[in-house]
Amino acid sequence: MRILIAGARGQVGSLLRQQASLRGWDVLAVDREELDITDPVAVNGRVAQWRPQVIINAAAHTAVDKAESEVAASFAINRDGPANLAAAAQQVGAVLLHISTDYVFAGDKVGLYVESDAVAPQGVYGASKLAGEQAVAAACPRHLILRTAWVFGEQGNNFVKTMLRLAASRDSLGIVADQFGGPTYAGDIAAALLTMAQQALAPGFSQWGLYHFAGEPHVSWHGFANAIFQVAVEQGVLARQPAVQGIGTADYPTPAKRPANSRLDCRKIRQVFGILPSDWPRALQNIKAYA
Repeated sequence: MRILIAGARGQVGSLLRQQASLRGWDVLAVDREELDITDPVAVNGRVAQWRPQVIINAAAHTAVDKAESEVAASFAINRDGPANLAAAAQQVGAVLLHISTDYVFAGDKVGLYVESDAVAPQGVYGASKLAGEQAVAAACPRHLILRTAWVFGEQGNNFVKTMLRLAASRDSLGIVADQFGGPTYAGDIAAALLTMAQQALAPGFSQWGLYHFAGEPHVSWHGFANAIFQVAVEQGVLARQPAVQGIGTADYPTPAKRPANSRLDCRKIRQVFGILPSDWPRALQNIKAYA
């Protein structure tokens, strides 16, 4: 298997690189310094030279609040970059896998979001990611788009690392309790993408399109924080558990609006690929890796 991974130093990309190498696949892992995905000439040249069977795009502009003021950069990385990778994949006959987000939805649905639900992004980040989905679908029919949510991992910045850092210096914290979702371990996303890629190369595969993959059980940010602190104290990462007060979204204003409901229905990916939701409580047992 020849695979090209874009965004190889990010939360998911770094683990994609590790896991693909462990599977014995021939991996070309690139980040912004090695390949600017917003440059179509550079993308076409690298893909034509490497001729991968699979391209996985783990690159993204994920700074949700900064995106509100960095509109051009958000769309360049989240829309134009995926479009360039998809066009290059189509040219060499490769399969393209692309990571998207729960932010394509309004977040006001009662119940779990399924792949066919109407999209209505509430900010620049979600709009740019939705544009990326559409660009990928238009440029490369053999595509798999994986929407996920609340990602955390050993690399990069994420909620788990932020909570551990704050808890080390504060006795109490106010954490949003009226937004709900499924925390998703980056290593589980990587494993899901590689499993999908392998099955997609099988003769006769035709289940292209959108899939949801996130963690279970669903919790609020407040509930997730409490779970983090409990494990951290049990394993000696924190000396004591801070008092955690549940607050409302209105009490914690941000430049970008957050979805109140980020719960994704993961039945389709289980039915087609046999992939189960991310087991985030299990991933938290490795809490020292995030400290």
